[in-house]
Amino acid sequence: MSDDAAIFDALQQFVTTRLGPRARPEVSNVQRVATGRARENWLFDLSWSDDTGRHHEPLIVRQDPEGGLIDTDRATEFAVLQALESSAVPAPRPRWLDAVGAELTKPSLVMSRSVGTCEYYCINGDRPLEQRRALARQFCALLASVHLLDWSSTSLGTLFGDPGPRAALGELDRWEAILAADQLEPWPELTLAGQWLRARAPLNSGTVLVHADFKPGNVLLDDDDAVTALLDWELAHLGDRHEDLGWVTQPLRRGEHLIDGAWEAEHLFALYEELTGVAVDRVAVAWWNIFSTFKTAVMQISGLRAYVEGRIDEPYQPSAAVLRELLDSVV
Repeated sequence: MSDDAAIFDALQQFVTTRLGPRARPEVSNVQRVATGRARENWLFDLSWSDDTGRHHEPLIVRQDPEGGLIDTDRATEFAVLQALESSAVPAPRPRWLDAVGAELTKPSLVMSRSVGTCEYYCINGDRPLEQRRALARQFCALLASVHLLDWSSTSLGTLFGDPGPRAALGELDRWEAILAADQLEPWPELTLAGQWLRARAPLNSGTVLVHADFKPGNVLLDDDDAVTALLDWELAHLGDRHEDLGWVTQPLRRGEHLIDGAWEAEHLFALYEELTGVAVDRVAVAWWNIFSTFKTAVMQISGLRAYVEGRIDEPYQPSAAVLRELLDSVV
């Protein structure tokens, strides 16, 4: 049986179990899409009936692949989406969860499918400069809305726990543990970078919800360039706002977030401060810039292990650009 046929049959049984046979649920237009390097995604349409009539909803199944750049947990991502459901943050609406893959063959979450498209490099694409700068400002406002969320009034505190002042060291501990588990050989460059980061870790002065992979490629835009959804919450956690700010201003991602001479890091910081009322600590951002490069290298190492173990077809390893940027920062 093909993957398409298998997922169709599994989805049909899955939604029938959730809605009941009296709802006469029908799955249609099942289509696999490649929207990222970490998860497998299947689009489908669902129709069902209740006392008010026949209904239709476009949905998406987000599944674990055999291997990738980082292992994450669908149950945690589902819980994050549930916590955001009543907020102003434009995240997909969670529908159902198959935490261990008992019904959908792999750990999966089913969520609403938002309208719009994503463009990784829309900030430096073909639009006129003023439109691109307006997009950059809109993305900054979107990030600010994530950080302004009152996470303490949601289930996020129970889900993650507040890391407090040690947020930076906590994230460094996490990614060093992933490095230790996944590396196939020593990487002295990363050992040196980890030591440098540990000796200079900043203190967190105010815990926020961190997206941890904020980029235009995880944002859906409609035909008028308005944001319709912020996607891919698999790495989200509670932590330091400067983590996201450091991620979007790191040199390696400049082409996704900044415009030479027209939208530099200082423009982003100024608007962020205006929107949030919170001062940006430039020294902390610089630390998180370097941490972001370290994290990128660790993800590439995880991808290399997945390739060697036959779980993915594309080989990864820390690129020369990543290692050079890292070493230039810490030596």
